[in-house]
Amino acid sequence: MTTTRRSALGLIGASGALLATSSLAGIGTASAATPDALRAFDQFVKEHGFSGSLLLIHRGRPVLTRSYGRANDAALNGPDTLFAMASVTKLFTAVAIAQLAQARKIAYDGKLGAYVGGFPAGIADTVTVHHLLTHTSGFGDLFKLPGYLDEALSWTSTDQLMNGTTDYIRRSSLEFQPGAGFEYSNSGYHLLGEIVAQVSGQSYYDYVREHVFRPAGMTSTDFYARPQWHTDPRIAHPYAVQPSGEYVDSIDQRLFIGTPSGDAFSTCADMARFACALQGSKLLDRAFTPLTLSGKVPLGPPAGPPPAVPPVGFQCYGPMTLLVGNQWVTGHSGGAPGTSTDFQMYPDSDWVSVILSNRDYGQGGVPPWPARARALITA
Repeated sequence: MTTTRRSALGLIGASGALLATSSLAGIGTASAATPDALRAFDQFVKEHGFSGSLLLIHRGRPVLTRSYGRANDAALNGPDTLFAMASVTKLFTAVAIAQLAQARKIAYDGKLGAYVGGFPAGIADTVTVHHLLTHTSGFGDLFKLPGYLDEALSWTSTDQLMNGTTDYIRRSSLEFQPGAGFEYSNSGYHLLGEIVAQVSGQSYYDYVREHVFRPAGMTSTDFYARPQWHTDPRIAHPYAVQPSGEYVDSIDQRLFIGTPSGDAFSTCADMARFACALQGSKLLDRAFTPLTLSGKVPLGPPAGPPPAVPPVGFQCYGPMTLLVGNQWVTGHSGGAPGTSTDFQMYPDSDWVSVILSNRDYGQGGVPPWPARARALITA
């Protein structure tokens, strides 16, 4: 629970030099984020070794856009660089589920066994779509299933990955009775992707491309396979920190292709388009948009010393939402070897923040940029 909560709320080049590849898109007075405050945030990012791209938008206008570090041996990070999104991908899966629920092809109280076969009755007849969306199903993290990662790294097709992962989850057991607890679950979101495929008649990947990325105008966003990741200079390589402090390219520690629980690839601009389409009811209708983005399950306190003002946070149907400075902040973060990402929407003040990095912060490490961005926006 502690690791989950920390990850939920929340490159230096080979020569060691920090390389800026874009400049301020335009800094103007916007809410509490004055030009001086924005410059101070940018300076903090630059001085603390950020590698990646970030974009802050207020009322549809970019007020800060920056890129630092290397994407790979061939290119610097820039505004068009594609980053592995890690668990931010779960938002795309959640929207796909909501679309099918909106079409009355899925029910939130529908049982897992009604959509995906092969599970024992004690699971098939008790786990619901609601449980899977809210991390209350009792399923845990597929990456911790014995033998899974070793075998999964050898798979070389989307069918192998989807079918093989589902088979591993079928052989797993629940950690608690559905609805009786909260445990962040990559397994649960993979199964949501299986539900999308079974109900829609398309592969999960084709469905999301056609019904999420395309209508949102996300022209660069896609699921790129590991061979493309190695060779396409547009795609940032993931640099994972080692105990020595060195950063090492970790592509080969990642699956052949992303799954419904993680690792679609996107840019800052495409994620801004996603925010606009989602909040503007272009992906879901005006009933299902707030249904998806509103809190369902209370979240416990974050890791570390208790804050002076305890946070109020909820798991939504995909995103998490947190009350910060009397503003709701709704989005998702992600982390994996060589990747740390954060995407947040501020509906009360019309801000969007996208922070995508091809560098991690060690086992359980929390990057400082998202919290700084929240403080800037909610001050």
